[in-house]
Amino acid sequence: MTLDRSKLWTGDLNAKALEPQPRVTVGLYDTTLRDGEQTVGVVFSPEDKLEIARALDAAGVDRIEAGFPRVSEDDARAISLILGAGLEAEVWGFSRAVRADVEALVELGVRASVIESPISDGKLAALGVSRETMLDRIRAAVSFAAKEGIRVAFFGVDSTRAELEFVRAAYESAVEAGAAEVVVVDTLGIATPEAAAFLVNDVAERLDYDVPVHWHGHDDFGLATAAAVAAVQGGATWVHGTVNGMGERAGNADLVEVALALEALYEIPTRLKLEQVRELARLVQERSGTSHAPWKAVTGDNLFTRESGAVASQFHDPPAIEPYASGVVGATRGIVLGKKSGLDSIRIKLEELGLEFPAERNGELLDAVKKSGTKKRGLVTDAEFRRLVNRKRGRSSID
Repeated sequence: MTLDRSKLWTGDLNAKALEPQPRVTVGLYDTTLRDGEQTVGVVFSPEDKLEIARALDAAGVDRIEAGFPRVSEDDARAISLILGAGLEAEVWGFSRAVRADVEALVELGVRASVIESPISDGKLAALGVSRETMLDRIRAAVSFAAKEGIRVAFFGVDSTRAELEFVRAAYESAVEAGAAEVVVVDTLGIATPEAAAFLVNDVAERLDYDVPVHWHGHDDFGLATAAAVAAVQGGATWVHGTVNGMGERAGNADLVEVALALEALYEIPTRLKLEQVRELARLVQERSGTSHAPWKAVTGDNLFTRESGAVASQFHDPPAIEPYASGVVGATRGIVLGKKSGLDSIRIKLEELGLEFPAERNGELLDAVKKSGTKKRGLVTDAEFRRLVNRKRGRSSID
């Protein structure tokens, strides 16, 4: 989707700092149904996964990782349902560098899959596997999958903590065995944006820039979105992520945040339909039984809601108080009342609710709202505000 830049109010500083900038469309690879389900306590039913996959497809996500079939029969069934749904998005599977995992993909008719293998010395030591043994496993699994007609993206687990020469050797071995794409993986979310760009560029250069490079990052240091954007600047043409940033520990890169940052701040296109993302976020919250902070970027409930009186005084001029139009992400703007309200908040809310009240007495009404919000330590609802207005009216008629 082409973003209407007249609805962005971000100034020109970014353009001055960033030029020259890549303009290649970045593909979005969603792993909500696999990595997102690894969120503690979350279980998606096969029907949930199908519903989410359809919503991802409708929102313009390019690739959907439908699951890891050897995990359970439910995962295999979910993949089968999604494969049969006639989606425009590519449906991908997930496998370890284990022949039986790949055989499960073949049996289901999966035509594209990530094949993962740990490549950091720490992970190899924990498994009691040598580098050479792991390279043999990578070659065998990738070769078998490729011969079975599966498009493989080799996924080097913990590549951001691996020794650089072995990272290069692992990706080269995978490509030589038949991998068509590779994924640079920040398993524990430790990469700075600069490191993400460096490693992606190093892998791409090692593969003579002939093989598409993905970035898959986690958010343990709160840098997942920034690292994903930097990876794109380093040459990644695919970014992995989840809806709402779900995932193990601190979660994955939030695919929606990454897409908006790329589109709005870097003018790097994606195919995500941004106006649909808040509905998508709500669906995933409902099906996962999770919620996110109301101040969350892009999809949080508070993003276009104003309580502060100082801000309400500028509410009529969105570019003065917001970086982009609410419609860009399918949101609506609104004023709420509470302790921090001002006279403009009262005026706007009266107009919004169609209530008549003497303007010269708005200060009196504001005092009542502030007291009510302070006492309940929260917002004054529209119903409560109506009652305050009626009470003040009644008092006026008695006077």
